[in-house]
Amino acid sequence: MAEPGSRLGRGRALAGRTLRAYRAVLASRARSQASHRASFRMDLVGALLVGAIEFTEIWVLYSATDQIGGFTLAQIMLVFGLADLSFSLADLAAGHCDNLPRYVRAGTLDVFFLRPQPLLAQLITSDLSLRRIGRCLVGATSLTVGLVLNDIDWSVATVGLLMLALVCGFVIFTAQFVTAAGLQFFLINGAEMTNAFVYGGRYASTQPASVWPRGLLVVFGAVFPMAFAAYLPVSTLLGEPGLPGLPVWLGWCAPVAALWAVTCAGLCWRWGLRNYRGAGG
Repeated sequence: MAEPGSRLGRGRALAGRTLRAYRAVLASRARSQASHRASFRMDLVGALLVGAIEFTEIWVLYSATDQIGGFTLAQIMLVFGLADLSFSLADLAAGHCDNLPRYVRAGTLDVFFLRPQPLLAQLITSDLSLRRIGRCLVGATSLTVGLVLNDIDWSVATVGLLMLALVCGFVIFTAQFVTAAGLQFFLINGAEMTNAFVYGGRYASTQPASVWPRGLLVVFGAVFPMAFAAYLPVSTLLGEPGLPGLPVWLGWCAPVAALWAVTCAGLCWRWGLRNYRGAGG
């Protein structure tokens, strides 16, 4: 056990105070939204309806045919549920990085540098949109129904693969938000372009990658590893062939894809931060 006056003890105490400060900020934002109950309920229902409409699109598409890309409606519910739940959790945690261009244009980002906390941590905790919980409910419901409808050989490995896919999907989508934020230091008014990869990648991840054209396979399979967020783990889970020429067990490689996404996000963020010259730069 570390002595209270030692360097390790002081580091732990500082980390504890920092975490308490972040928890206090997030709790205050949650209370401020929950205090306006009518508005909060409307936002929650609105987010729920948006997610339901997106699922309805999938349902209509797959109801018109037996299968698409080798996946039936019941199987694609697993892909949609896993991808949508992972993205919704990432959006809840780091979706506020979308506000960075507004802070840069208004010059208010400079205020963040005056505080002793890391800039990225401040940006992530700058807001908390509880309405996004509605989207999480849609993804969780689709995932649960998909697990019931499909004939799955349940085992410790099956549960481990599901948990691994959910965690890695969350990390991959969170990294995309951070990557997009890092690029905004250069683009400033290019949020629409980065959103095409972040939100477009989320949409692509809810579809079987076997139907993607070659260009999308390169972008969302290698550069932005969205295929590892849901499609490839589900293919491994169901024992279905994934992408042509690739092994069925490739879904277990989701941690490698998550590490790649985090590495790219860290490089983009550091690169952008080092080139930021302030509001008057």
